[in-house]
Amino acid sequence: NASLLGILQHPDGTVLKQLQPPPRGPREQEFYNKVYDSDCCDSILLELREYLPKYFGVWSPPTAPNDTYLKLEDVTRKFNKPCIMDVKIGQKSYDPYASAEKIQQQVSKYPLMEEIGFLVLGMRVYHVSSDSYETQNQHYGRSLTKETVKDGISKFFHSGYCLRKDVVAASIQKVEKILEWFEGQTQLNFYASSLLFVYEGSCPATAVCLSDVTSEKRRVPKSLLSGGDVLEYNNNINVINSTENGKIEASVSKGLSKFYALHKKACSKRHHSQLSLKVENSEQDNVWKTSTCITQEHLNGNVLPQLEKVFYHVPAETKESANVEVRMIDFAHVFPSNTKDEGYIYGLKNLITVLQNILDN
Repeated sequence: NASLLGILQHPDGTVLKQLQPPPRGPREQEFYNKVYDSDCCDSILLELREYLPKYFGVWSPPTAPNDTYLKLEDVTRKFNKPCIMDVKIGQKSYDPYASAEKIQQQVSKYPLMEEIGFLVLGMRVYHVSSDSYETQNQHYGRSLTKETVKDGISKFFHSGYCLRKDVVAASIQKVEKILEWFEGQTQLNFYASSLLFVYEGSCPATAVCLSDVTSEKRRVPKSLLSGGDVLEYNNNINVINSTENGKIEASVSKGLSKFYALHKKACSKRHHSQLSLKVENSEQDNVWKTSTCITQEHLNGNVLPQLEKVFYHVPAETKESANVEVRMIDFAHVFPSNTKDEGYIYGLKNLITVLQNILDN
């Protein structure tokens, strides 16, 4: 089960994804090797690299040389408060070689896959208003129907006080680029593969002028008050820390959902020193002030429409420059083909339609 695979973070800014048992693991490794082959001169594959996490080969811990991990770019690394969504794409989440039993199992998990063409596997959204994350697992996505899927996905783009239309617009552009790639290639078909969406959940730059409106007090996270190296764990990720003797210590954690794969939840030394600057009199009153974001209680009926005018009807150029990543991930079921991947294309087009509806309403 992919959701039980350990995903580890390496101090060098990559993530380590444990290879699944054969044939899936070797197939995914072979896919990355083919796309990232240094001798590759196939323009289709070279363009595909733009839409994947960068691949740095495989890695095994010195203590367990038989355990193999794919070493991949941590797409969330550059974000301060990464909001993450994993969407499985395609009309079939079973590959052409699946047994009748496997097909039945996959179809029964989400009978609407054929009609909708995608499935939300999970999301994690930062709410500015409460300074906390809201998480939805795969049961959330499976509960979505044709009627509710639009609202279900729009939840990912909501900061707690407004819909991030800038992020929706930027996401549409990125998915359209991936769709163009699929329309132009007939050599690979993808099953049970996902798109990973990541955007910056902390206040957009445009919101800085809100500092005139409010100054909000917040509790200092305990982690900021303790000395030394601070590591925060969520229940899905283990961070590999360099131990004193310089060896890498690796321990596999069991993720609840594979999209956490790329979610970085560590306060590195760098983050710690930056955050410390924001702490005022932390020993005395344990509060830190932030003036860039507005609290929920200020958002009565009068203020909200004005804020939306100011921040969410910004010119298109600004919307497009939103800090958003959309990458293809999970390639245990990629097969050579000589036709367009119609199931994946159907899913992408339907997802774009839903995103466009979110933007237009």
